[in-house]
Amino acid sequence: MKYLRHPVTLGIAIGILALTLVRTGNSLTSSDRFCESCHVHPQATTSWKQSTHYSTQSGMVIHCVECHLPPGGIAYVIQKTRLGVRDLLGKLFKNPEKFDWDERSMLEHARTHVFRESCLTCHSNLFPMQLSDKGEEAHLYYERKEEELRCINCHLYVGHYDPDATTGEAFGITTTVEQEIYDRSAVVEGFTDFTEQVPGTTIDFEMVAVPGGIFTMGSPSKERYRRPDEEPTRQVSVSSFWMGRIEVTWDEFEAWYRATASEGRTDTRALDAAADPTIDAVTGATPPYVPPDQGWGRGERPAITMTHHAALAYCEWLSSVTGRRYRLPTEAEWEYACRGGTDTPYFFEGDPKMFTRDRFWNRVFGSRSEGIDPWVIHTGNSSGKTQPPGDTRPNPFGLVNMLGNVREFCLDWYAVDAYGDHPEGDPIVDPTGPSEGRERVVRGGSFRSDPVATRSAARDRTRTEAWLMTDPQIPKSIWWYSDCIDVGFRVVCELDDRGS
Repeated sequence: MKYLRHPVTLGIAIGILALTLVRTGNSLTSSDRFCESCHVHPQATTSWKQSTHYSTQSGMVIHCVECHLPPGGIAYVIQKTRLGVRDLLGKLFKNPEKFDWDERSMLEHARTHVFRESCLTCHSNLFPMQLSDKGEEAHLYYERKEEELRCINCHLYVGHYDPDATTGEAFGITTTVEQEIYDRSAVVEGFTDFTEQVPGTTIDFEMVAVPGGIFTMGSPSKERYRRPDEEPTRQVSVSSFWMGRIEVTWDEFEAWYRATASEGRTDTRALDAAADPTIDAVTGATPPYVPPDQGWGRGERPAITMTHHAALAYCEWLSSVTGRRYRLPTEAEWEYACRGGTDTPYFFEGDPKMFTRDRFWNRVFGSRSEGIDPWVIHTGNSSGKTQPPGDTRPNPFGLVNMLGNVREFCLDWYAVDAYGDHPEGDPIVDPTGPSEGRERVVRGGSFRSDPVATRSAARDRTRTEAWLMTDPQIPKSIWWYSDCIDVGFRVVCELDDRGS
């Protein structure tokens, strides 16, 4: 004991003891069993044990901390402390039964808990001998974009298996029960709601007659959360038209895919058709690179991940087979139809301040989402994915999911001040937006949107480069977005001279 009286010796002993305790504590708190004690979501453990990180060819098991913490150093200590404190508080003060683990496993959440350095510690050779041609193409692209991409962008399910996250190769191949195959489009007499029948398919869908009128487009200065591209307001006159009661579904979109892609047309042919009008332009998409429905299911869910170009091609095909003029709505038509005769933030009563999840008061005490939930599929009630039309209430015109579920393409080119150069006074008649541009208008909110972004006047635009960021193909697909999962579209049908 006399040796421990020496300050240096005592300091060394205390240091060794502290280091031993830290190492032991770190080892104990890094085990899979310890992680499971706080992360009380058994599907995470089950899906991990079904993944390629557990059932490896070599028999080596990849453990929780090897993916979900940096490989070492100060970053490891900081992240482990941060996540440890957060998980402990969640364990003590939150109800784990209310956690939506499916939503938490989506890319925007998962990428905050998986570190590129950890991936590269094990996968230092990105071009092993058994790598497929598709994998080599993707990894070459990653090397060119490594500052912008993360491994998990493409390998989201390698650590937690998802049986629905298969390749996109089976898209368009469906097995259906025997149904009537329509031999002609619907007969429409006068300007009234009708159910369209797509000849040569079993598909039908409802179209709502939207009577023309005059409305104020944009958001007034007193509207909360208005953005600069929602002003100035202008009086707009819109002619009558039909609009799809709901967004185009996977059933409808796959009918186009089967009818056109089976002819073997390629992206190159579509580009040629765009450049030369004499070439047959009713083109079909190439197979999607990844599952376009994100594994959520198709059927009556709104179709997503198609490009604006693909949406235009769908409308052109639909027009050719039905004999009617189908297209995307103009931005003016979309907002007019969405408002349904109202001039308030939503087509129902409610203040965005009460609904938003971004307001501190609402985060602490809860937002009053019951005031918006019946009409809008938004981030607070969507479980992080698209939803079938279900019981969502319609707007005054009878249109469903105008403000939520998926954002919707419009025909117009986007401009921040689209109608600012029009003088106030007489209404602008059937405007179609700028004559040219780089991106297209997107309207409405989605399952990922805060209620503020689901207001009737809220605007957005396509972001072509960002939405194709992880697509490694050269050239990139003109049919499918690789990084946008919440935009779809609905169709409008024009009246002809006969009113039908």
